[in-house]
Amino acid sequence: MLKVSNLVAGIEESTILNGIDLEVNAGEVHAIMGPNGSGKSTLASVIAGKEEYEVTSGKMELLGEDLEGLSPEERAHMGVFLSFQYPVEIPGVTVTNFMRTALNETRKARGLEEMPANEMLKLIREKAELLEIDRKFLSRSLNEGFSGGEKKRNEIFQMAMMEPKLAILDETDSGLDIDALRIVAEGVNKLRSKDNAIIVITHYQRLLDYIVPDYVHVLHQGKIVKSGTKELALELEDKGYDWLKQKTTV
Repeated sequence: MLKVSNLVAGIEESTILNGIDLEVNAGEVHAIMGPNGSGKSTLASVIAGKEEYEVTSGKMELLGEDLEGLSPEERAHMGVFLSFQYPVEIPGVTVTNFMRTALNETRKARGLEEMPANEMLKLIREKAELLEIDRKFLSRSLNEGFSGGEKKRNEIFQMAMMEPKLAILDETDSGLDIDALRIVAEGVNKLRSKDNAIIVITHYQRLLDYIVPDYVHVLHQGKIVKSGTKELALELEDKGYDWLKQKTTV
């Protein structure tokens, strides 16, 4: 699905990622953990193609196709989905209209015609029901006046509609209380399949109680310094990141 080889990248004159190697296969969930400033969100942004970041060396492939030089839109059309820590408000554009436009743009990029209105409405209702989203929610302006939990649930709804090959959830637990965290995690779990892959970026082990990863990777100073199974997250919860920093400097 995704293969990252010796990736070095940064912003302006600052190098943030110092040689990342990561392989994510279809059907897998990988968790990326690490302290503030370790490069977690930068890795997500670089994979998604955010233009403010510069890749100086290394390679990224999705389903065997090189991502170099592709815009964020082109990567999205290929099947890359990135949820944001702080989703943007778009007054006057309803959740439904936003999704209709986004889905049809992707279909157009793939050489398909726009989805008929009745099929689109049916799909929206099916995905909303799957994620237990009230239909009134779909007529609200995108993220305007949304609580933290509503913003994150809306992003999972977008993920459900777009059916990406690779979903990257960047600190989707940020600012959520326990109830909102559980609801969002349940939505993610419903969308897991053998045909997609998910990368979950988080500071805390608590999210991984709900979204159980196949693999956990720990970033420190722009490198993956340790990988393991879900038990690694529990070890970090117990010992903290300082324990890992000490091990990498010995």
